[in-house]
Amino acid sequence: MGKVKLFSRRKYNKIFSFVLLDLLILIFTAVCALYIRYDFGNVPLLYYNNILEFLWIDAIIMIVIFAFFRLYTSVWSYASILEITNTVSACILFEIVTFLYKTGFGINLPRSCYFIQAMLLIIMVGGVRFSYRLVRNIMQRLDYRKRDINTMIVGAGEAGRLLINEIAVNKKGFNNKVVCFIDDDREKIGSYIGGKLIVGNSKTIEHNALKYNISEIIIAMPSANKETIASIVDECQKTKCTIKILPMINELLDAKGNVDLTNIAKKVRPLSYEDFLGRSEIVVDVKEIANSIKNKTILVTGGGGSIGSELCRQVAKCNPKKLVIFDIYENNAYDIEQELLRNYPNINLETIIGSVRDYDRMEKVFKNNKFDTVFHAAAHKHVPLMEVSPNEAIKNNCLGTLNTARLAGIYKVNKFVLISTDKAVRPTNVMGASKRICEMIIQTLDKEYKHTDYVAVRFGNVLGSNGSVIPLFLKQIENGGPVTVTHKDITRFFMTIPEAVSLVLQASVYAEGGEIFVLDMGKPVKIYELAEKIIRYKGFEPNKDIEIKITGLRPGEKLYEEMLMEEEGLKETPNKLIHIGEPIEIKESFLSDLDKLIETAYKNNDDIKDKVAKIVTTYKVDKRGEK
Repeated sequence: MGKVKLFSRRKYNKIFSFVLLDLLILIFTAVCALYIRYDFGNVPLLYYNNILEFLWIDAIIMIVIFAFFRLYTSVWSYASILEITNTVSACILFEIVTFLYKTGFGINLPRSCYFIQAMLLIIMVGGVRFSYRLVRNIMQRLDYRKRDINTMIVGAGEAGRLLINEIAVNKKGFNNKVVCFIDDDREKIGSYIGGKLIVGNSKTIEHNALKYNISEIIIAMPSANKETIASIVDECQKTKCTIKILPMINELLDAKGNVDLTNIAKKVRPLSYEDFLGRSEIVVDVKEIANSIKNKTILVTGGGGSIGSELCRQVAKCNPKKLVIFDIYENNAYDIEQELLRNYPNINLETIIGSVRDYDRMEKVFKNNKFDTVFHAAAHKHVPLMEVSPNEAIKNNCLGTLNTARLAGIYKVNKFVLISTDKAVRPTNVMGASKRICEMIIQTLDKEYKHTDYVAVRFGNVLGSNGSVIPLFLKQIENGGPVTVTHKDITRFFMTIPEAVSLVLQASVYAEGGEIFVLDMGKPVKIYELAEKIIRYKGFEPNKDIEIKITGLRPGEKLYEEMLMEEEGLKETPNKLIHIGEPIEIKESFLSDLDKLIETAYKNNDDIKDKVAKIVTTYKVDKRGEK
């Protein structure tokens, strides 16, 4: 066995330093005691000689006694009452022992010197040691101040009040030092919240950030709409501060639909482009949705994708009887499976790998589970890629939807919800046309299978989804640019992934059969302006630090998107932001024509787009780039 190493080199150095200091203190206090005894006058030389002659004995006695009282091994940076007691006891005992041995040997020194030296030793020996704790506290304060992040909170409401209180109480968890508040309520400006001044409105953010040396801005306005947040972010981006945000109300809701503001400071997160680029939050009936899913068996096809995985998250939150994730891509499916098992350890979850094109595989899934609701999110959605490989769009989107929807009818699923797109309206690309065919499938099968309510949910582009424009922009910015935009005037409708999914879930509640639900997405967004905002979001100046390059429209790409075909009309739902397109007339030969189209796709014929156009009469064929 090896020897146990009692002290490190650093420990030995510390002990040696204390011993050396104590020896110097011993000499100093002995001389000072004599001077004080004689009122700083002439001290007899005999006394000096006696001190020097027996100094080595005094030193040994002092070191032994100090060691006994652990004055060399205590952790002085955490010194307490015990260390004070030990220091006083050691110094007094040292003076008693030296008095006794010097008196016994007839060494001549004034008796009052022993008392004076004892007092001086207590002060100096204790002072040296307790200075460790003092220095440590000072260094901690200096280090803490150095780590303090001067913080401005935008929003002096209830969320702001809770936030500053929690930061103040939990200092170990946060380095933020709240300096001031910003609020657009004129009545609040000049008032205090949590002892901090409300210094101005959102237009003064840049000025006050400089004035108060702000490093971080936290936007604490969970009830504000996206337009308000966007304008505040614009003001914040004029500073060089880190921007964080408290999530919106819909992200703070628990499964019962109540706002959860506990541990609010821990909910603060870095600003995301989704916070300021989306339209105003859509409001859905959370309790109604939860009741429609609770204790139900749910299937999500394409469950590993952007929309599918968010569907799984929101469904899991509503306590389903069972959730089945079906996806062809095993990595995506595995990731969402593990996430759900971490967050909902008691969930009854099954993950199945397979293709919606494979009817037999799908039928086995339906046979083994009595599904209440099917959310069909599996699809090819990349416009340029589908223009190059149009047959694959028909195989996956059309055949996959036909298989899944038909099996839903055969096995008497209550509701079948198709994830559609605004590109299905007067499509100029084969992906959009294939999704229009999917809408026609569910409207047709809704008439055939009376036990199942088939609906489609149509929405625009989803912020941050796989293959969408924002991840592309972010990657281009990361590479130093340029950021590419196909046309300076091109526009798109946008919503966040949670918004899109909440719409899908709300539609499933409203479903009566055959409807196409459409979200009122407000004004379309100019992609060029979107690029400018994303560049600023990453801390750069558009066309100065990062170039925006116009590349020209791609095959099948529209300059602008439409949400509804003219002949569909509109009907309101209880949610005023959600509308229903009336079912349109579909030819009786549609299903037989679709079978022929799928057969053609599997032959990989080059005329597939022309055959699609015969079924989707509003489809304008663009054969550029086809292979």
